Amino acid sequence: MTIEQFITLCQPVSVAGPRPETTGRLQHDSRKIGQGDIFIAIRGLTSDGHHYIEQAVESGASVIVSEEPASGEELSYLHLQVVKTRPLLGRIAQALQENPADKLTTIAVTGTNGKTTTATLIWQALMQLGESAGLLGTVAKQFGKRREESRLTTADPVELADDMRRMVDAGCRYLSMEVSSHALDQERVEGIHWNLALFTNLSHDHIDYHSSLEAYIEAKKKLFDSLGKQAIAIVNADDTHSRAMIRDCSARTVEYGFHPGVSTRCKLDQLNEKGTVFQVDSIRIESPLVGRFNAYNVAGAFLACRELGFEPDEVAAALKHCNGAPGRLESVQLSGDDEKGPAVFVDYAHTPDALENVASTLSRLSGADRPLTILFGCGGDRDREKRSRMAEIAERYGDSIVVTSDNPRNEDPAAIIREIETGFSDHAKWTTRISREEAILHVIKEAPENSLVLIAGKGHETYQEFESGRRIHFDDREVARRALKARRNVNQADGGN
Repeated sequence: MTIEQFITLCQPVSVAGPRPETTGRLQHDSRKIGQGDIFIAIRGLTSDGHHYIEQAVESGASVIVSEEPASGEELSYLHLQVVKTRPLLGRIAQALQENPADKLTTIAVTGTNGKTTTATLIWQALMQLGESAGLLGTVAKQFGKRREESRLTTADPVELADDMRRMVDAGCRYLSMEVSSHALDQERVEGIHWNLALFTNLSHDHIDYHSSLEAYIEAKKKLFDSLGKQAIAIVNADDTHSRAMIRDCSARTVEYGFHPGVSTRCKLDQLNEKGTVFQVDSIRIESPLVGRFNAYNVAGAFLACRELGFEPDEVAAALKHCNGAPGRLESVQLSGDDEKGPAVFVDYAHTPDALENVASTLSRLSGADRPLTILFGCGGDRDREKRSRMAEIAERYGDSIVVTSDNPRNEDPAAIIREIETGFSDHAKWTTRISREEAILHVIKEAPENSLVLIAGKGHETYQEFESGRRIHFDDREVARRALKARRNVNQADGGN
């Protein structure tokens, strides 16, 4: 892209300073500026990039894009004043990478719960179908078969464009991507034209950021409002907010659900701890994923692939081998362990709706002879209203409840636990252990034979976050396996006496 093409793309209200012969990378963090880079000043929640323009120039920026006019008369850099920088960032990022999103069939998955599982299932199914596909989301980035760790559900526009460029270079034809409400509100996906968007569900979450449920809904709705007439919108019609999502949508819509009256009807046939069997428009789908809520995720993935032109029977056959995302109702077992013991599941459920989904699923699999223990906590510096609600849900489904810490961040873990406890009734019975490690070890050690244990809140995460962003390595699955191994060793020792 020439500098004149760049200027035209930005549609500036004023242009000042000399035009550089060449430019470097696009940056919105002044600390990352290198010689010749382009710096675009973004107004954020806690800081304003306009305050760092001078620092960017001192570090070697050759182009500044901002909403404010240039200061001074003799500029050593090109300054472009624009109306708004935030929506422009994504369009510039895509253009500088030669618009990789336009070279991919792009699939966006949004909703409160199920985004990670559904996006991952779509990617896995496409790979099973012999396609080369990319995945961007909470747990990982996939460039075909090559995997990288992910930092955010939806990255910033510069990183997104770079990742998409790498996918195109790796031969990918499809991209399955989680799109968060934060990303939509902050216009991080501007410049991407979606071929298909899928809505999983919407419930109480991120109200600390969006201030109200209505604002949260409006943020999600932006994805569907942006779709063109050639795009496809798939929505879970059993969710009460699905109609709002597609109210102003120009795309062709597909509504699915397990309740009567839905145009694409799903019917549940079998549900147990080994998986789920259901039908979508008479196509039988077998999945290793557990739970009714996962049937919605698998159905969404099936319809996404079907609407993209793949044969329904072939998609169903592919999904039979798709395990979804790690840390989502993931069974924790010891290899070669045939002894009886608790069935342990780890799940990312950190919202009331997500906890209800997994807890109710396991509760139906348990019963009088298979009690369910629920271990959970709540993150610090996040929506406080959900804390007491999650206690109510744990009490409703759990035979035994342990409240512990999650990611306390800048809050006192004991104070978070006290807020959670306000949601228990006078008849509830629970215990508390601030140390999450001690809580997991204790629960698995004391769990009755053939019982179920749900460790909720962190799922795939491999860290605990404390004050000032300090993180330590912590993986619920590792601790659970250690506890199961200790329990097995004790049982073997007892059996040898």
